[in-house]
Amino acid sequence: MATTKIKPLGDRVLVEPLAAEERTASGIIIPDTAKEKPQRGTVIAVGAGTKDVTMEVKPGDVVLYGKYSGTEVTVDEVDYLIMKQGDILAVI
Repeated sequence: MATTKIKPLGDRVLVEPLAAEERTASGIIIPDTAKEKPQRGTVIAVGAGTKDVTMEVKPGDVVLYGKYSGTEVTVDEVDYLIMKQGDILAVI
């Protein structure tokens, strides 16, 4: 698990997306232009929550999120997503 200087506020979560699949199940290599955006990632940091939202995820959880969820940020050449906890669909 990576450490970062970013501390999410409120009900926001910092997620490091997992790498996109390089091959199909049958072994066909997927070119960069055909790769889909990853929809899984590892939670790096979690905000404190709000009076209405209790945080259910914790750092280290692997989560599924919507394809277009979150805001992309890059810190020290590492790509992250900051999203609301409500954008997370499930913990794997």
